[in-house]
Amino acid sequence: MALSVSSLAAALSHLSLPSTSTYKLHPAPLLRLRSTSRRAASLALRASAAEAAELSEADLPAEEVVAIEEEAEEDALSGIALRKYVKQRLPGGFAAQRITATGRRKTAIARVVLQEGTGKVFINFRDAKEYLQGNPMWMEYCKVPLMTLGFENNYDVFVKVHGGGLSGQAQAICLGVARALLKISNANRVPLKSEGLLTRDTRIVERKKAGLKKARKRPQFSKR
Repeated sequence: MALSVSSLAAALSHLSLPSTSTYKLHPAPLLRLRSTSRRAASLALRASAAEAAELSEADLPAEEVVAIEEEAEEDALSGIALRKYVKQRLPGGFAAQRITATGRRKTAIARVVLQEGTGKVFINFRDAKEYLQGNPMWMEYCKVPLMTLGFENNYDVFVKVHGGGLSGQAQAICLGVARALLKISNANRVPLKSEGLLTRDTRIVERKKAGLKKARKRPQFSKR
């Protein structure tokens, strides 16, 4: 028969142990109980947090709920998952797509593909907001041609870009999107042309000259 804790303590009390003995009883069952209680408490906290999140989403308006769902989708599509998603949307690569165009600005070259969608922009297998470091002006460059025609929620934009900086790349994407919209319908030329979105900006940085500090800046003249 298994002895109870009280009977075991009474039996040990009759034993005469030396005062220098270091023998101690370790309450292992108590430690297990504490660990299990901590796990139960953490599970309870997680359950309460999930219930609070559900209640808060139920109280939110429909627009904020949609925004939360879109953020959750963007978080799910990140890294390797986003690269796989873009490759699934573009079978055969960029060259095999129907609506393609190329835009250039400074030393940046952007290859643009348009597909029917909800207005998402992907640059080099990454989300445009992440790639352009959240700069609102650069992000607006990518959607100006679509917004001019009222197509900002009708097409998804897929871009491969290299060369130059982020500012030049964003402007190259703008020209590429405008040229791609011409392949959808030639009637889009008039509104895009009136906004100057089909004009190639050929301005580049002037090269440095020998003996000068920059392209035209000269060293300070010393009379003596």
